[in-house]
Amino acid sequence: MALSQTNSVRPADPRLAWDTVLDLGTDDAPLVARLERAVRDAVHAGRVPAGAALPPSRALAETLGVSRWVVTEVYGQLVAEGFCEARIGSGTRIAAGAAAHAAPKRATSTSPGPAGRARLDLAPGVPDLRHVPRAAWLRALRDALADAPDADLGAPDPAGHLAARAAVVEYLARARSTCASPDDLLVTHGATDGMARLSRALRSAGHRALLVEDPSWARLRDVARDAGLVPVPVPVDARGVDVDALVAAAARTGARAALVAPAHQFPTGVALAPERRDALVSWARASDGLVIEDDYDAEFRYDRRPVAALQGHDPGRVALLGSLSKTVSPAFGLGWLVLPPRWRERLGPQAGGPAPSTLDQLALARFLTDGGYERHLRAARGRFRRRRAGLLDALAATLPGLPVTGLAAGLHVVLGLPDGVAAAAVVRAAAARDVAVADLRRYRVAAAPLPGTPDEALVVGYGNLADARVGEAVAGLAATLRSVGI
Repeated sequence: MALSQTNSVRPADPRLAWDTVLDLGTDDAPLVARLERAVRDAVHAGRVPAGAALPPSRALAETLGVSRWVVTEVYGQLVAEGFCEARIGSGTRIAAGAAAHAAPKRATSTSPGPAGRARLDLAPGVPDLRHVPRAAWLRALRDALADAPDADLGAPDPAGHLAARAAVVEYLARARSTCASPDDLLVTHGATDGMARLSRALRSAGHRALLVEDPSWARLRDVARDAGLVPVPVPVDARGVDVDALVAAAARTGARAALVAPAHQFPTGVALAPERRDALVSWARASDGLVIEDDYDAEFRYDRRPVAALQGHDPGRVALLGSLSKTVSPAFGLGWLVLPPRWRERLGPQAGGPAPSTLDQLALARFLTDGGYERHLRAARGRFRRRRAGLLDALAATLPGLPVTGLAAGLHVVLGLPDGVAAAAVVRAAAARDVAVADLRRYRVAAAPLPGTPDEALVVGYGNLADARVGEAVAGLAATLRSVGI
């Protein structure tokens, strides 16, 4: 049906697209998909120019006879893809260049997201880009700039601004049970930057090997390898990294540093068992070693409170990597590295890498101290908890014979595959249907799976998947699996 926006108060600005005809069609696609398609069609047809403002969500919902949630979901998705822009005080507008986005290929299709991301995004490792706390961050940045003394606008401290370091330390002590002072913390561009700095320091101190979980997030292993450290794989099972195997690998290779994710291991989705936490720290003490704790998405635990960081167990033997990448957005480029005091001294010039913008650091301090970060995390936990439940329900209904594993935490689950079905083939076939999903094999270190690790499995993310598309995404994945013989 063709509907037009009518209102007793007519907008005077010719760049307001409040009277645009939006044809929702009569097909069986969800309302969210139909409205999104209608907005795109209006832009591709030239009826809505770049820069034009769309109607307020409440007004458009009333006119179309749909819930406001449908409109806000569509606006959020279009903003996340860069098709629209949302600015405080000016509503949601069509972005410059939106007409250049690929037009839909079929009636229920929409164009891909930034950097070629699939429309049905089940890939892991990306947070919900529709709900980045733009207003809270903008307020923190504005207040930080307004209040910054002149001295703060000079060359940045290589270790990070004291206000940012103090704010992060206070937050980590409260939320992750860490034990550190501002002098023990470096502000970084993210976990990868922190790992690169620490890897160079390890290499200069005589380390030649790094014990790593297998499977694990590849980027941190890669920067360690680039610094001259040889990754030594250690298997992960249902209770986390196998510490007995780790100790044996350390004895065999001489490695005295280990990179682990004890709170929520990626990609297996398990937590390190309490007795293994104790054993890992005992190994570090006995070997004069260092445990590097990747605090990957540890804030997102849905069945109980997150487990405390391992760093608080022994601050002299554990370094902690953290960032805003998985909790807010990788675009912020902010993170932290908490170091044992002697390693903070050993980093020396390594701490002098290019520091994040001082203004961004001051905004981070405001964001943490005024509660904006924790308010964002509470809202995000609620969304991800509901989205995870919806994903599990859809998988159980559509693919009832396949096992789903992983804690009620983080932004992904692991979907096991039957014998004889290659995950790589599923990933390729899914991409042809505009569904993104990951092969667990891509995160392995060893060529063959180590004992106790999964063989063929998919890593299914839900962080950046709109709630309204969970069912459609799982249906696309199910169709893909049927096409490869399941």
